[in-house]
Amino acid sequence: MALIDRPVVHPDRKVVGFRPVKALRHFGKLVADKEDTEQVFHIIDALKGKKSLRQMEGFVATSEAQTLLERNEELPAILDDHARWTECAPNSLARNYVRFMEREGLTAAGLVEESRKFKPESELFHDLYEWYVERLRDTHDLFHVLTGYGRDPLGEVSLLGFSYEQNHSPGVLFIAYMGTRQVRKESGTNAPVFEALREGRKLGREAKKLAHQDLMALMPRDIDEVRAELNLGEPRIYKECLRQLEAENYEGLVVEGVGEKAAA
Repeated sequence: MALIDRPVVHPDRKVVGFRPVKALRHFGKLVADKEDTEQVFHIIDALKGKKSLRQMEGFVATSEAQTLLERNEELPAILDDHARWTECAPNSLARNYVRFMEREGLTAAGLVEESRKFKPESELFHDLYEWYVERLRDTHDLFHVLTGYGRDPLGEVSLLGFSYEQNHSPGVLFIAYMGTRQVRKESGTNAPVFEALREGRKLGREAKKLAHQDLMALMPRDIDEVRAELNLGEPRIYKECLRQLEAENYEGLVVEGVGEKAAA
């Protein structure tokens, strides 16, 4: 079935399921074993909500979304084709993205692989809701590049705050606050980490919906122009926290990679 002909929501899909006790149990497992990032998917699943579904339904009805559906782009393959972007200007979004991914040793395909550990291909519903969720997953690292949040623990949780205001997944907000609490607890820092998270939420509310954009048209453009067009503010409190954490010699990686798993 062509992508544009898929149902908006498969009749067998259960979107609602708010189970905070289960979410807390899985967060406890994540804290006990920081490498067990499968717990992130369980948290997201335990805290589903209808707001993101309504947003998806509104988006797929737009002409912009219809154009994206007709293109049927495989975002991970396109984003991982770094040679595709070599002719772009040094300060383009594309070149900034490539530098970020190569520096961090990341691939868009790797994030897809991680998500399939939680939900294999055979369990997917192949509806437009699935397409939308996967688009949020595939654009996570572009969010990092566009917003200026790093992959350090505070950068990940602050970006989750930003992402919640963009996409309205209660599980993402839960991980953002619990992760920030864990950063403060394990570091003992006096840096305003919760203010950094709240700043991320504010920036997310003010910005245009990043995942709703024609990303392939934005990639060759100057990143500063793209940020201005999308109304992306600078995370000043986050950057000040990083300076303070560095001064305190904090090197703990409490929630490394959690943001990427939550996006998936």
